Amino acid sequence: MSGTEAGGAGTSSDDDLAAAWGAETGAAEGGAAVQPQRVLNQAEIDSLLGFDDGPAGGENRTGMQKIISSGLVSYERLPMLEIVFDRLVRIMSTSLRNFTSDNVEVGIDNILSLRFGDYLNSIPLPAMLAVFKAEEWDNYGLMVVDSAMIYSIVDVLLGGRRGTAAMRIEGRPYTTIERTLVERLIQVVLTDLSASFDPLCPVTFRFERLEVNPRFATISRLSNAAVLARLRIDMEDRGGRLELLLPYATLEPVRELLLQQFMGEKFGRDSIWETHLAEELWSTDVDLAVVLDEQVMRLSEIMALTPGSRIVLNCGPGASVQLRCGATPLFEGRVGRRKNHIAVRIDREVPRVAPVER
Repeated sequence: MSGTEAGGAGTSSDDDLAAAWGAETGAAEGGAAVQPQRVLNQAEIDSLLGFDDGPAGGENRTGMQKIISSGLVSYERLPMLEIVFDRLVRIMSTSLRNFTSDNVEVGIDNILSLRFGDYLNSIPLPAMLAVFKAEEWDNYGLMVVDSAMIYSIVDVLLGGRRGTAAMRIEGRPYTTIERTLVERLIQVVLTDLSASFDPLCPVTFRFERLEVNPRFATISRLSNAAVLARLRIDMEDRGGRLELLLPYATLEPVRELLLQQFMGEKFGRDSIWETHLAEELWSTDVDLAVVLDEQVMRLSEIMALTPGSRIVLNCGPGASVQLRCGATPLFEGRVGRRKNHIAVRIDREVPRVAPVER
């Protein structure tokens, strides 16, 4: 065997050893040989980042849509609203005990902000949707009573035995009796909701209509923000959920009141500084001008005025003149003389005119 053949054999052996070493290294590191890199698509990226809500959210939203939706105003920016809902829970616990003659416990599951359209798509059906109107605010709200609560309240009001779960019959429309009993429950809750807002501002919530299809209960634009309060009502072995939804547009008339940290809070007001400023205002110097005459002149006449020119005022002794502070007329009086000084005697006060809104 020649030297060239021996060198070729040595090279082939070295390649085999290198391949075997690479296979062993790959097996030791990952159990398999290194695979080529793969580019992830948008759906896989959203899934890894947790942006894919899945069917439970009503739609598969991309990461960008999730970021846009996160721009909603949080209900925590209205601290007084949480106090109102806490007051509602206490009042409802008493009123529902009187309404059902049973032991009732009411609690708040959570309070959150969301878009109105997202909430409509997430309502579990079957359910009853009550549309009510805030009379003083001239806007609407939504109350959703779930299926479990409907059958529980019907069972309790019609004399169902305690300790037995309410029988549910799904897949059929609600009867007139069920709708009537649920309307009575809604009236009780709306009365309690009005009482909860009373310390803040008087408002009357009036029941408008009852719907079973979410599309017919649209009270706001689908993209508008709303506050949702989920209430849990337990009646021993029975109960269900009741949800209150108030669009931010409905709460806008009382937004400043809901921004308070506590009842009766002053918005940036300090009584000490208010008193100090009020006392200092009494010693403030104010310029008071007496208008003897007003004339309309042409621009050419004004340009022709020179030092020494005379302007004749149509104001003689005893003439009526006006006293102004800036551009605001305050008094009317008459011109006279007192000890070699020209004086004005105030006759009456000029009535204040409210500014005209444009």
